[in-house]
Amino acid sequence: MLASQPPRELVTTDRLLEVFADFLEIDVSAGDAASDTLNTYRRQLVQYVQWCEEFGVDPATATKDDIKRYRRWAIEARGFKPATIALKLSVVRRFYQAAVERGLLPINPAAGVKPPREKRDPAERITYLESVEVERLLAAVDRNDSLKSARDLALLSIMSLEGPRTVEMHRANISDIIRQGQNTGIRVEGKRNIRIVPLTPQISALLGDYMMRRELKSDLRPSDPLFVAVGNRAGGKRLSRRGIRAIVDRYLTKTQLKHGAGRTISAHSLRHTAGTLALRSGADLRQVQDLLGHADPRTTCIYAHVGDRWENNPALRLGIAIDRGSSKS
Repeated sequence: MLASQPPRELVTTDRLLEVFADFLEIDVSAGDAASDTLNTYRRQLVQYVQWCEEFGVDPATATKDDIKRYRRWAIEARGFKPATIALKLSVVRRFYQAAVERGLLPINPAAGVKPPREKRDPAERITYLESVEVERLLAAVDRNDSLKSARDLALLSIMSLEGPRTVEMHRANISDIIRQGQNTGIRVEGKRNIRIVPLTPQISALLGDYMMRRELKSDLRPSDPLFVAVGNRAGGKRLSRRGIRAIVDRYLTKTQLKHGAGRTISAHSLRHTAGTLALRSGADLRQVQDLLGHADPRTTCIYAHVGDRWENNPALRLGIAIDRGSSKS
């Protein structure tokens, strides 16, 4: 006589959410994920559950066809870009995978449901400043004895010439300043790794000037944030990612570099600037990959492709002169 099987656990939306919360706490947080990553997971899952409620889908019994309906809704009703849809489907897929691993569901209904293909040229997303524009941007910082000016000049120089991400500058602490012999760098925590961004002697001097002015204001501890807000209200507190973007945007606007014909420059554009100008100046692809912390060299290759597209346009080799004519009234 066969032994009786234990009853299968009742699967409800609440139970699935509990399992996913455990997944975030154990699998994702234990991997030292950033709080932004965890919030993104939660936010995207809430949207999926709300969609299920609106369209009469029980998340506990959803099928692959239901997931495809969710994808179609994201494309047609909301007009999300392929990259955004890819993120949404990734979260839904991991939501169900957590349930499968806990034995709540036999299969993952989101498995194999792919996002729409990106139809735009990857290089189109690369916006950057030319060397003379970087000089103009840095020249816009007042050269006075204030902590604010020293901070802004160091921050803009590091971001536009060394290429760290905004979040990496946000996370950096004083203890992340690394000195090896006469060289100075900043240890930064990226998406998947920790690396040291080497500073040029000139940028190292700017950072040293900023830190000296910090020390005049208060006693510093290694655990203190590297870049802080200044002023009466938030002075001394860690600069937020939004705060860093606001500083960059202020100088971009001041120098009339923020918006131009066919181009809008952002804080992330400074990262593109560092990569593009480094390759253009003759730096090795591997060196730039290490500098920017790209896991995949193909990501770095996009910067090389951008420069190559314009400088080695085959049409330039034709040598054909085009008569523009003269305007007639």
